[in-house]
Amino acid sequence: MSPAMGEEIVDRSEGFGERLLGLLLDRARLMPPQLIAPLIAEVVARVGGSDVSILLQDYAQELLVPLSGRKLHVGRPEPMADSPAGRAFLHAEVVEVAQARGVRMYLPLLDGSDQVGVMALTLDAVTDDDRRLLRRLVALVADMLVTKNSYTDQFFLARRREPMSVSAEVQWSLLPPLSMSVPQIEVAGMLEPAYRVAGDSFDYALNDNILHVAVIDAMGHGLDAASMATIAIGAYRHARRVFVSLAETYAFMDDAISRQFGPDHFVTAQLMHVNITTGELELVNAGHPAPLLIRDGRVVQQLESATTLPVGCGGEEPRIAEHLLQQGDRVLCYTDGIIEEHVAGGEPFGEERLIRCINRLGEDLSEAVRADLRRLSHTLKGERGGHTSDDATLFMIEWRGGAADHLAVLD
Repeated sequence: MSPAMGEEIVDRSEGFGERLLGLLLDRARLMPPQLIAPLIAEVVARVGGSDVSILLQDYAQELLVPLSGRKLHVGRPEPMADSPAGRAFLHAEVVEVAQARGVRMYLPLLDGSDQVGVMALTLDAVTDDDRRLLRRLVALVADMLVTKNSYTDQFFLARRREPMSVSAEVQWSLLPPLSMSVPQIEVAGMLEPAYRVAGDSFDYALNDNILHVAVIDAMGHGLDAASMATIAIGAYRHARRVFVSLAETYAFMDDAISRQFGPDHFVTAQLMHVNITTGELELVNAGHPAPLLIRDGRVVQQLESATTLPVGCGGEEPRIAEHLLQQGDRVLCYTDGIIEEHVAGGEPFGEERLIRCINRLGEDLSEAVRADLRRLSHTLKGERGGHTSDDATLFMIEWRGGAADHLAVLD
């Protein structure tokens, strides 16, 4: 039927790029995990690409390791530092490297704003149309990898570079994505030692304009600590999802730990609310080192709060500390494993040395919190002699302010 006089004609014809993306979408629901690789390679071949590699970050965040699969090019792991793949991963940007027979492209695989890995491929030449189509393709590939990850151990095994303890298995299954970025705020976290972590954990959620954050450290080691951390995070999530205050969240977690484990067990915790529109920060600090406020690359103060007993000790209702962030401020939370590690001479690493490391690295900050936090974590590990005998967690928040409403409006 032809359109009536004055009626707008909407073009719903299918172009080449839409057909390719539609092919992936149509098959994704029923696709077995082991067939994702050959399907991706086939789609890339349709746009003239070859030597397709899927690189996933290892758990220690040191390497990008190739996923094996039919039709995939499987080379050596790529270091995150000083490699094109690492730059694409850490800075969420497309990197192009000229080669004798074309251009090698490294495209970040992003699940939302969290890095899944990198897809690498070679084209004879690259046009703006190629770049646009491939950016959209890798977004869909990342979603497929994350979805199918719940159904298989294939991706886990690719990322694992050494044996993992049972307690670490528990902790990694508990974590949210290691990073999140929206226009107003960015967060990133790291756990050490990646393959033996037990009692440390963190959690976050962005609900409307409030970022909810918890960083915890359960006493002890091994499965006992992992069990306490699991209960603490579970209680935290429950309290957060029934919309109670920070003080009530602390009380709920305290009750859960004391009931389950008795009076001789406890979990230290930091609980925060950050208003991503105004920069207002609320803090409960239950036995943790005070978070550090970083401004223009330097530590300017500790974010102090009233003394609160660790979770599980039956403490009184905590008083909420309030702070106001400036645009560009970063807040670094860390557990005591960072500063209590003994270094040469038997002295603890200490807070002053931590601050010196932050200030030294702050002279060369990047725009990506995840990249800077990874660099800080590996620098600290080197300063501590290259090992971590206790759990050591870092969690960083950068507040940028502004609004994101424009993202919901189609141009």
